[in-house]
Amino acid sequence: MTDKELLEMAARAAGLRLEWDGHPDAWQPMYYEGKTYSSWNPLADDGAALRLAVDVGLFIEPFTNGVFAQEKMGMVTVRAFLNDSLDSVDIDEPIEAGDPYVATRRAIVRAAAEVGRSL
Repeated sequence: MTDKELLEMAARAAGLRLEWDGHPDAWQPMYYEGKTYSSWNPLADDGAALRLAVDVGLFIEPFTNGVFAQEKMGMVTVRAFLNDSLDSVDIDEPIEAGDPYVATRRAIVRAAAEVGRSL
């Protein structure tokens, strides 16, 4: 799934009406709220990713040190509940280049996209 598709499905899960602004080579995701459009990119913005996780009800587990299971070292896991029967999916995203924030944002968006796809 492309980043654009991930963002579209994640927005659907959060109940946002997502639109794309700009040249096709540099699309900017925007959402309409009230009477204005706002930029929205939880892949790049920590605040947007946190709001998305809260809106969708995601459970986030960063495994960045030896405190947690060895097989999950260097991973971020986000659990998304897909429906009222508590079916869930775990999204694992590797922490690359020592940046757990990028991995956490991507895992949040991927998990929200799974919720959006199930709607």
